[in-house]
Amino acid sequence: MKKVAAVAFIVAACGGAQQQGPSAPPSGTAAGAAAPASTAAAAPAEVPHVAQVDVPPSIRALLSAPDRPDKDRELDAGRRPDALLAFAGIGPGMRVAEIGAGLGYTTELLARAVGPSGAVFSENNKFIVQRFADKPWGERLAKPALKNVVRVDREFDDPLPPEAKNLDAVFSVLIYHDTVWMGADRDKMNRAVLDALKPGGEYVIVDHSAKEGSGVADVQTLHRIDQRAVVDEVTRVGFRLAAVGDFLRNASDTRDWNDAPMVAADRRGKSDRFVLKFVR
Repeated sequence: MKKVAAVAFIVAACGGAQQQGPSAPPSGTAAGAAAPASTAAAAPAEVPHVAQVDVPPSIRALLSAPDRPDKDRELDAGRRPDALLAFAGIGPGMRVAEIGAGLGYTTELLARAVGPSGAVFSENNKFIVQRFADKPWGERLAKPALKNVVRVDREFDDPLPPEAKNLDAVFSVLIYHDTVWMGADRDKMNRAVLDALKPGGEYVIVDHSAKEGSGVADVQTLHRIDQRAVVDEVTRVGFRLAAVGDFLRNASDTRDWNDAPMVAADRRGKSDRFVLKFVR
């Protein structure tokens, strides 16, 4: 795939365009189709799979904030950020980070969730900033609700500044596969995340699933990555896989088509997605 298509995918993945996904369950409960058997095998049997998440009223209220952009609201049904925040246990006063923030869709929700007493480090690399994110990302971070956010312009190999220490959680949302075709050293990236987290801190990765055994072969052609490849890469630097979120699963996804917005057509936003919670 040409880079222009890959760039367009990142824009949508990071909150730059509407992306409709599986129908959202009733407010307060995050539910998804059961994971395909092949993807379920990518995690050890003792690791819990979470298909339903109890979302507290405080998190539901974040999505209803009147000053949230309409384009962000259009993404909510497919992304289920309420379930994601609840799955990770994000709350007031926490120190968190996002790797590959794009236009800042997830960063803004994290900022609202941790509140004035918390802090969010929002990172983008030079490629993302220069191609599409600089102005809209900066404009978002200038909003009053994001006063607790630190803009971080760094490469994925070393994504967090020295002051980003003792973090409660680090998020990578629909971007891990992009770090592969961009040529990032993921061992360095994942070790940097490990070092930035406090003991017991969480590394939460959301991405589009590829077929089991495909490894990283589809990261640019189909914009997908094998769940097992992510688990192997992250655990080998010292993380423990603590839970798998199945609330973004789509068992009907054949995982053999390109989910980039430019080519996905009516299947856009309907890819099967995994949510992995690793713990330091």
